[in-house]
Amino acid sequence: MGRIFGTDGVRGVANRDLTAELALDLSVAAAHVLGEAGAFAGHRPVAVVGRDPRASGEFLQAAVVAGLASAGVDVWTLGVLPTPGVAYLTGHLGADLGVMISASHNPMPDNGIKFLARGGHKLDDAIEDAIESRLREPWQRPVGAAVGRVRQRDDAEQSYVDHLVATIDTPLRGLRVVIDCANGAACSVAPAAFKAAGASVMTIHDNPDGLTINDGCGSTHMDDLRAAVVATRSDVGFALDGDADRCLAVDATGELVDGDQILAMLALAMREAGSLKADTVVATVMSNLGFLQAMARESVMVEQTAVGDRYVLEAMKAGAYTLGGEQSGHVIMTDHATTGDGVLTAMHVSERMAATRCSIADLAAVMARLPQVMINVPDVDQARASSDPDLAEAVAQAEAVLGDGGRVLLRPSGTEPLVRVMVEATSHEQAHEVAAELAEKVRDHLRR
Repeated sequence: MGRIFGTDGVRGVANRDLTAELALDLSVAAAHVLGEAGAFAGHRPVAVVGRDPRASGEFLQAAVVAGLASAGVDVWTLGVLPTPGVAYLTGHLGADLGVMISASHNPMPDNGIKFLARGGHKLDDAIEDAIESRLREPWQRPVGAAVGRVRQRDDAEQSYVDHLVATIDTPLRGLRVVIDCANGAACSVAPAAFKAAGASVMTIHDNPDGLTINDGCGSTHMDDLRAAVVATRSDVGFALDGDADRCLAVDATGELVDGDQILAMLALAMREAGSLKADTVVATVMSNLGFLQAMARESVMVEQTAVGDRYVLEAMKAGAYTLGGEQSGHVIMTDHATTGDGVLTAMHVSERMAATRCSIADLAAVMARLPQVMINVPDVDQARASSDPDLAEAVAQAEAVLGDGGRVLLRPSGTEPLVRVMVEATSHEQAHEVAAELAEKVRDHLRR
């Protein structure tokens, strides 16, 4: 059996790959690994558990809670809440571990389990390996008063909203904002936070019925948001994903503002405020070449990592940096959060608009986004993507054709069974042509 943990927890089709039995067993193992700190400190370990509104989250939450309590962990259930909300409350409540049940931007049939360490931090590989190594090990089960107790935390949402609002200094009065909630975990939190900060808010896809999360909406499907912003003559629109740990935007004309542009405008705002540590921002190898060029022009250093917000976080911790993120809209501001937070990001972009009285289009103009084409190639052998010599030669030839005005990235996805081919070039036509050729080579060489 391969490694259970992927780049962002354990994920798969709910009730097929991710079963109630696996959720329970993982929670017991996580209790043994992450709960030991509380036991050593002389108190019964405490966990907080939240979920997005997927239908499968209901039975998976029950299994997770059962596993934790059976291992002697007291559990606070938070209900439906964004991943960054669960991370915040893990730290705020002094819990020994947190659990978020979500598959983020994936389709509704999928689900996932993310474990958080004390303080609300994502786990490093060593801790995940420790949990996996203790999966289904023999253990002494507590009985009687030693079993964990389970309680619901009714103030979770309001506590998180209050935290979000407290992170900005400039009121958002006068801003007209549209938020696509992706029928996900932020349907209540996002409008509540923006209204409390003074903005005029309209929400779309705000029905968390458990069945329509990410379905033609949110940060992976921007058309409805574009139309709503233009139709209502709003200043800006923000699209969240199912667990609201990422955020993309559109300007008043419906033009996309992606994660690189958001990262660029926040980097300049934070440097101006003196809060951008070492004048450095952390980004991944997927960042647009235009972002790298803009940051160099503005004398902001960029440290690049592998794809995945966990790797961005690791680099941020190592350098004590305060801003990092991904083109997909995961933006991490460590002064306020331990993980990517879509609502927090949207509020700070809005604050920058309010403070400067500039449109988001003007702020995003700090960088020119080079044409970028991404082709996902399914049903291929991911393991050989980085070692096949013919593919390596094809990539080298493509890079020679593109020269300094473009680049190529070919990598296996960490969250889906496919290989991603990304090409940037001076024109969309050239980027598409090179990407299509490489994708065909991937299909030929890595076919299962």
